[in-house]
Amino acid sequence: MNLDRRTLFAGAIALGLTRPAVAGAATKATGAGAAASPALPFDKTGEVIDLWPGTPPGAPSPLPVERATERSANPAQPDRVIAGIARPRITAFRPKYPNGAALLVIPGGGYREESFDKGGVQVAQWLAEHGYTAFVLTYRLPGEGWQDRSNTPLADAQRAMRLIRARAKAYGIEPERVAVMGSSAGGHLCADLASRFDFPAYAPVDATDKLSARPFCAAPLYPVVSMDPAITHAGSREKLLGPNPTPEAEAAHSIDRIVTTRSPPHFIVHAEDDATVPVENSLRLRAALRAAGVTVDLHLFAEGGHGFNLWNIAGKPVAAWPSLWLDWASRMGLG
Repeated sequence: MNLDRRTLFAGAIALGLTRPAVAGAATKATGAGAAASPALPFDKTGEVIDLWPGTPPGAPSPLPVERATERSANPAQPDRVIAGIARPRITAFRPKYPNGAALLVIPGGGYREESFDKGGVQVAQWLAEHGYTAFVLTYRLPGEGWQDRSNTPLADAQRAMRLIRARAKAYGIEPERVAVMGSSAGGHLCADLASRFDFPAYAPVDATDKLSARPFCAAPLYPVVSMDPAITHAGSREKLLGPNPTPEAEAAHSIDRIVTTRSPPHFIVHAEDDATVPVENSLRLRAALRAAGVTVDLHLFAEGGHGFNLWNIAGKPVAAWPSLWLDWASRMGLG
């Protein structure tokens, strides 16, 4: 399957908005509410589904206040990053011609913030144009006061996977064909979900939590994998584990050390000139998956740097990754 690159930066898909109410302090914490923030016009991007029926578990007091920062000077190519997330949610993008499969898309940002457009919306729009129903995850950040900080992002990712499956019929998808894709720190969360999908990251809240959180397959892009100070991304490590983590905490959140035989197939992409997240992270993940007998495709590129996603890849070796993923997903039976 060949990628038509003209589709990479297509405009937002016209979708209806659903905005379920969030009870109690969570709504108040966002002031006018994340849904009403002019910096995050959800009515122009996709349908919004809250992850939790009330205040998310382990909430601090006061709750974080959501804020968005626009990094792009081009209105046609927004690049918003968000932090202060008290209302974790998924934003859905429906394809015109659905193929019955879905992806949870997890933006990166060093567990300090989240690249909503670059790592989320653009990827979701591209996936939708290839028939996939895509859900961008806006997850709680571990350094913002939540209890059990290191497992808070995983709790949101698990809940998101279960909600997608619970709503499969409404979205025209097959419940078992729900995959995950994440970049950078979002790649860490992507791979974490792929190996700790049945870890009790939160207490069940309703019938949705009886569903599996195991992805059909996983695509961590230039991921943070290890908490080993020798190769990790220091900012992600500090935000996830806090200062001075124990060796046990480092091991528990180093994906290469928690892979199991039940981990799903992986597609990994990394540029060798990545100066932010060393390529050794992906090499360790591949080695661990291979040792566990898990199918893995690893694609290394000489040039591309960090954070490329679908931006500014034309003419670079990394421009091949989208078509490679589409072919791989088809071989795996996802597409």
